Amino acid sequence: MSDDHDDSPIAARVRELEAILEEKGLLDAAELDRALEAFAHKATPANGFRVVARAWVDPEFRARLLDDANEALPAIGLSMGGGLQVQRLLVVENTPQVHNVIVCTLCSCYPIALLGPSPTWYKSTAYRSKVVSHPREVLEQFGFTLPDDTEIRVWDANAETRYMVLPRRPENTEHLTEEELATRVTRNGLIGTAAV
Repeated sequence: MSDDHDDSPIAARVRELEAILEEKGLLDAAELDRALEAFAHKATPANGFRVVARAWVDPEFRARLLDDANEALPAIGLSMGGGLQVQRLLVVENTPQVHNVIVCTLCSCYPIALLGPSPTWYKSTAYRSKVVSHPREVLEQFGFTLPDDTEIRVWDANAETRYMVLPRRPENTEHLTEEELATRVTRNGLIGTAAV
């Protein structure tokens, strides 16, 4: 059974379900732990950085990513699988007119496979409630100020759908390689709480 010490009601229900499935012989706890450990080992923000860098240099990949991210990811050896279920990934693109921010108002749904473990602030009630009603104020708390005429769109993740922001490519980076561009991307940029 999972050693997760999360005391939330959802975590308690998961532990209870794991115990029932183990008792009925439908779940091998050691196998589940191995699968989760393997998934967590591969889950890193560097994956998201690679996705963005490829989208910046490859217009065809960018178009596929924005159209159907789950179908585009295997082109660079990634997927939204690896956990207990495959989640749908929607990638939303920042433009000069629109800035996107990701949140999960119910809990902390997040594309772990591409962004690694979620930051503590992402799971906080303060972020989850305030970014929906006052996104510009929240971004300013992160030290990120947008022009007044920039529209801010807040995307609410859920159990079936995760989101990732495709940030705008920084100016004067045309000379950089894809690998060099990946080093410019940040996890907060992929959530939308920072520029890249």
